[in-house]
Amino acid sequence: MLDFPTTLAAVVKPVPALSRDDREREIERAGYNPFKIDGRTVSIDFLSDSGTGALSTAQRAAAERADESYACSASWYRFEESVRDLVPYQHIFPVHQGRAAERVLFSSLLSPGQISISNTHFDTTRANVEIAGGRALDLPCTASSDLDSDLPFKGDIDLGALERTLAGPEGSKVAIVLMTITNNGLGGQPVSIANMTAAAEIARRHGVPFWLDGARFAENAWLVTRREPGYSSWDPRDVARHQFALADGCVISLKKDGLGHAGGLLAMRDDALAQRCKALVIAGEGFVTYGGISGRDLEVVAQGLREVTDPQHLAGRESSAALLAELAHQAGVSTVRPSGMHAIYLNAGRLLAHLTPAEFPGHALACELYRRGGIRAAELGSLYLGELDDGLRLREPAPFELVRLAIPRRSYDETHLRFVGSVLDDIAKEPEQVPGYRLTSAPPLLRHFDCRLTSLS
Repeated sequence: MLDFPTTLAAVVKPVPALSRDDREREIERAGYNPFKIDGRTVSIDFLSDSGTGALSTAQRAAAERADESYACSASWYRFEESVRDLVPYQHIFPVHQGRAAERVLFSSLLSPGQISISNTHFDTTRANVEIAGGRALDLPCTASSDLDSDLPFKGDIDLGALERTLAGPEGSKVAIVLMTITNNGLGGQPVSIANMTAAAEIARRHGVPFWLDGARFAENAWLVTRREPGYSSWDPRDVARHQFALADGCVISLKKDGLGHAGGLLAMRDDALAQRCKALVIAGEGFVTYGGISGRDLEVVAQGLREVTDPQHLAGRESSAALLAELAHQAGVSTVRPSGMHAIYLNAGRLLAHLTPAEFPGHALACELYRRGGIRAAELGSLYLGELDDGLRLREPAPFELVRLAIPRRSYDETHLRFVGSVLDDIAKEPEQVPGYRLTSAPPLLRHFDCRLTSLS
């Protein structure tokens, strides 16, 4: 018997359906940058899963009781209660989104020249480390470099490299070990409890705080119950609590597993660090009981944090990603394996083998998805990660040329996913027809958000 669905769509939204010619004009106007495409021209939006999901009826009902008092509102206390049910940290600060938590943390923790170590820093995390004068050092496990293997925890940190770095000549410069769960920069792969536990022990032995970037903490917890021996009988909420208990603090974008449209969280054990962070929150975000977000959003994410560990919700997320990955494989497009939960990652370098890294094959595939199907997606390849010279030419390519299809929560059904599969099938029939691209302008930091390109066709 098929599993019975446990949710029902309660809001209907029309899907834009432009002609191919209209999309061609729009992407040219946008400088061939998906971040600049008018959202009213996008049919399927897989650019991000951040703040793009649909709210539940319980979240909408919670929003109606919001208290917009400036300080110590009823909504703050309900938010705090929901957070404390998950994390064991004394100090809790709401902020307007995850990157604000990163900015406050690194500005308070890092001195110029100090190092942040991670399994993989994502884009804004790395940028906030560098803005604070620090250096972001990624130490992913060796298994992560094999895109085709089905090893279960390719998001792990390299424990040997972590030990060597902390014991080595630069060990005294390391200010934090930050574990990203799941590892968004490396294919949305989960991190095992065993790896987190070992990394926390190594960090503390060397006197370095161990933190979590927990934007997708519930999805990581679910995959632990599915893949790690000894946890199959655990409730995902208990795994989530166990993850947070291993750490000294966390930064979280509540636009992901908070199931909200706005909001972030900064939480920690350290009293002295908390005092420094509090000053920056008040100066840059708002009073410490609202942190730059409305009472409405405090209520929405408080309810979202209660709903997100529901096994049926998480099983549905896993199933959607697995289906989309299978549709891509049927079309002849490789993905990072095994599929995670919040996204699948297409191997554009393999599909578009006629393009060199300097022609940005990941970006080329993202543009082609929009041109042919109105599907918006983000490149994670040489445009985002490669090193450029002063003339905006690629000097050092990224390790892989990927495209992330990030699936918004509770938004798209199987029909939408199958449409994406059909567009991939169409592209894969004649991949050599996909043109490369050249940068014409780019800012020095976080260039993928604001660059412009031209087609080489």
